Amino acid sequence: MVGNSYHRPVWAEPCTYVCLFVGEKKLFTPGPLGVSLTIRQAMLSDLGSRSDEFMDVIRFIRSKLLDVAGVSSDSYTCVPMQGSGTFAVEAVITTTVPRKSGKMLVLENGSYGKRIGQMCDILGIDKVVLHSAEDRGLDIAKIEECLQNNVFTNVAVIHCETTAGVMNDVTAIGKLIRKYNPDASYFVDAMSSFGAIPLDMTDSSVDYLVSSANKCIEGAPGFAYVIAKTDKLLQCKGQSRSVSLDLVDQYETLEATCQFRYTPPTHVMLAFKQALLELDAEGGVMGRAKRYKENNDILRNGMKKFGFQQFVKDKDQSYIITTFLYPSNSKFDFQEFSAKLSDKGQVIYPGKKTEVDTFRIGNIGHLFPEDMKKLLQCIEEVCTEMGVTLPLSD
Repeated sequence: MVGNSYHRPVWAEPCTYVCLFVGEKKLFTPGPLGVSLTIRQAMLSDLGSRSDEFMDVIRFIRSKLLDVAGVSSDSYTCVPMQGSGTFAVEAVITTTVPRKSGKMLVLENGSYGKRIGQMCDILGIDKVVLHSAEDRGLDIAKIEECLQNNVFTNVAVIHCETTAGVMNDVTAIGKLIRKYNPDASYFVDAMSSFGAIPLDMTDSSVDYLVSSANKCIEGAPGFAYVIAKTDKLLQCKGQSRSVSLDLVDQYETLEATCQFRYTPPTHVMLAFKQALLELDAEGGVMGRAKRYKENNDILRNGMKKFGFQQFVKDKDQSYIITTFLYPSNSKFDFQEFSAKLSDKGQVIYPGKKTEVDTFRIGNIGHLFPEDMKKLLQCIEEVCTEMGVTLPLSD
């Protein structure tokens, strides 16, 4: 292991917590994320996409994801889609917004909300984008006023906006939609929250939820999934503006044949099945949330001691990823900072188009408290090497 030492939690048995390749690094990013050795090993089998064994994997994944979401197969279904999470987001939009008189309200406070607006433009969908600042949760009063004065067929929101690490109150928003636009379809992009941040889909009146394999469930990247109210989804038959992203067609084919319409990511789905088993072994959503919260507490407390300032206030901060402001010290250069950290086996990301200069540190994926402590040690070393005195002065 490159400069790192780890413990192996009981639930991770029999995984040996070591790097597989010389120079492998720990990823403190919003994705792609590090995964366990056992999840990697699950991809070593070749299965035919039409084999009974692989169809059993598909059935397991679709059923288990409904369990993770806390919803019943009597009312909801799970539709896996090839590609990154963005593919599934666009599949929801192109399939669920009516071709005639469709109008979407996009609730945006970061890059991923902006991306939904861009999709609407390309697809020719009428939209209203309600913008809020990137460093805070969406303005609920502003949303209520908009819903009171307009009629929308669809509403879209990001649960955890990883542009800056902000949490949005999707439950409060869902209640407002049902009050003022009761027939509107409510779409929650839960890409970086599903599996680690509890969300009651029924209480929040969520019709469609999207996440991807390589986020909080810690599978390998390569497919995403939509959890949808079945009756709502079936009402969208014939609406899709795309062949490959037609959610209804994908659902109907899966139901009829237990197969994908086009080549599925077999190895990635094998890894995801293992990831779901490991999620269960850790204690499900609450167990994973506990580890991520501990990781995040160590990170934020350590960075605070160093004098780094958070971009997002505590009340809006997620425990998924944290954004920090560049220090005013003239010797601090982010490119040098991140390169030196990478040399020590620690990978972080710059800010994602935030309004000020920032960098982001994630604490999800196969990361543990020891990893966060090692990262802080490396940050302290790198600052010393750069001549940046800690703690930082105001």
